[in-house]
Amino acid sequence: MPSLRGLDILAAPAEFTLGEPSLVVLHGGDGFLVLEILALVRSRLCPDEADRAWAWREFSAGEDFDPRDVFDEAATVPMFATATRAAVVRQADAFVTANRARLEPIADAPRRGGRGLVILDVKTFPATTRLAKAVARHGLLIETALPSAFDLAAWVRGWARSRHDLTLAAATAERLVERLGVHLGQIDQALARLAAATPAEQRRMPLQPDAVDACAGTPLERTAWGMIDAAGTGDAPAAISQLAELLAAGENPIGISAQAAAVLRRLATAARLMALPPAAGRPASVDQALREAGVAAWPKA
Repeated sequence: MPSLRGLDILAAPAEFTLGEPSLVVLHGGDGFLVLEILALVRSRLCPDEADRAWAWREFSAGEDFDPRDVFDEAATVPMFATATRAAVVRQADAFVTANRARLEPIADAPRRGGRGLVILDVKTFPATTRLAKAVARHGLLIETALPSAFDLAAWVRGWARSRHDLTLAAATAERLVERLGVHLGQIDQALARLAAATPAEQRRMPLQPDAVDACAGTPLERTAWGMIDAAGTGDAPAAISQLAELLAAGENPIGISAQAAAVLRRLATAARLMALPPAAGRPASVDQALREAGVAAWPKA
């Protein structure tokens, strides 16, 4: 079975089919994706919440547990319930290394029948191992890392619609990603705050980028963004005033400098792109140069 991307599954959860694997591997380690995928899998295996207390058991690398408990949990056939038992091992890299010999035959089982399954949450899962090849044949492999080439802003717009009943303008999603980076959990929390602050009758209208200012980041972070924006537009008094607020709040001057430098480096990158000859890849417009440099979503940029 080919590897599935967690982001794609969450974008269309109704289309996700679990099948009957005996072993499910979540590899990549993004905390938000792992939790969301586990919640989705649990809802499929244990549709009745009353069954989850006994049918869904999680083990963590930080706990002292006997590996036999994991395998016994998954091997138990429920007598009178419709739920499927699942033994979930979080942060399972060391567990996998120590128990490959027991995991390989489980992964290679064509069907689990009435038995339960093992779910592993790992950061890495090399495709060249016997275990990985067994999972590829009969198990389920789900990528829980953010791909290097991925339109995150487009995904955020879809997630806002499906999970938070919000319609975001493209520039709004881009600004949210610019503010919070690839931290999906923080993005989801910001969308939840934005949804709570938006009247129901306005959620179907595309929300504009200014809406992000009040929901993405702490008050001190927003002050830092405002300082950089004021400096960029030449409003020195406003920039100095907001810098004073940051220093008075105890912010580290080195940290403030680093945040400002990161933005200025991106602007410098955009300027260098515009200075290229047309045949050497010069962007067609300033907007395109800003997008390529990673600053297109900056407020008023």
